Amino acid sequence: MTFDELLGYCLAKPGAWQDEPWESDVVVKVGSKIFAFLGAVSSVGVKCGATREIADEWLARFPDDAAVMPYIGRSGWNSLQIGGSIPDEELREAIDASYDAVVAKLPRKDRPATS
Repeated sequence: MTFDELLGYCLAKPGAWQDEPWESDVVVKVGSKIFAFLGAVSSVGVKCGATREIADEWLARFPDDAAVMPYIGRSGWNSLQIGGSIPDEELREAIDASYDAVVAKLPRKDRPATS
């Protein structure tokens, strides 16, 4: 999976939009909340669990291609390598789960309509 394919997958989610809050760091948001960090061309940062313990399962399964994200890792965010040992389908599933977790925390009035 390429960076552009990953970005396209994220942007295809209902209500998703691209932002660059920091110079040359691309993020994808739903409402006002980030669900995917794409700042580094070779990885994607996503919420991998409600707790650090759940997110640590990614580190155990993919020790060379998953890492705790700085600053927000304690809240279950990991950085997952693109093009490494993590299958593309699992990267997409991680993005889906991150999106769903972020949408669930949005006020009802800010949640995108689903079809």
